[in-house]
Amino acid sequence: MTESPAIRPYRPEDRPALDEICVRTAHNGQDSRPFYADPSVFSDTFAAPYVHLEPELAFVLDDGAGRAVGYILGTADTVRFAERFRSEWLPLVADRHPEPSGPPRTPDESIAWLLHHPERMVVPELAAWPAHLHIDVLPAWQGCGHGRELMRTFLTALRDRGVPSVHLVMAVANKPARAFYDRLGFEEIAAPMDDSVVCLGRTTGHPDRL
Repeated sequence: MTESPAIRPYRPEDRPALDEICVRTAHNGQDSRPFYADPSVFSDTFAAPYVHLEPELAFVLDDGAGRAVGYILGTADTVRFAERFRSEWLPLVADRHPEPSGPPRTPDESIAWLLHHPERMVVPELAAWPAHLHIDVLPAWQGCGHGRELMRTFLTALRDRGVPSVHLVMAVANKPARAFYDRLGFEEIAAPMDDSVVCLGRTTGHPDRL
């Protein structure tokens, strides 16, 4: 008998599902496949490195039959994560997504540039929000409270590790995501960002009140 959907810790066998979720939500919350020649660059930049380097901070929405249909993942220490990204993760995927030889000319090259420059994550203005996160849920599972529960689980894990606050960077064009974060108490942070994105943050306190 199929069980109810539930939040659980990430397992290595979830990796293909996480890659798929990332690709299907990467284009301003929509499917990236029509817009990118190799959309796996998204997972290799924004999902896979987190479960490789900090799997203990990755949680999935299980559909009740063992398949991940959403996730939240991140790092407790952005500075350290950026260092490990370069030394431990980038060598594993750099050949798959070559660094652009000049300014990015295609959508794929724009994401590949981000992949090859993990130091971009270290922004002095964000020092008071040392952790950061990524959360994605497949469209069919959105609007049911699962995103809120994923966030509650992640914030609790950070709080239990003594991490005071967390930030995220999101596309300005993704209006539904912004409304979601606003409801959960995230506030805009004044940090130097490209005009296409905005940085939001909140404390890890009282996740039970989300």
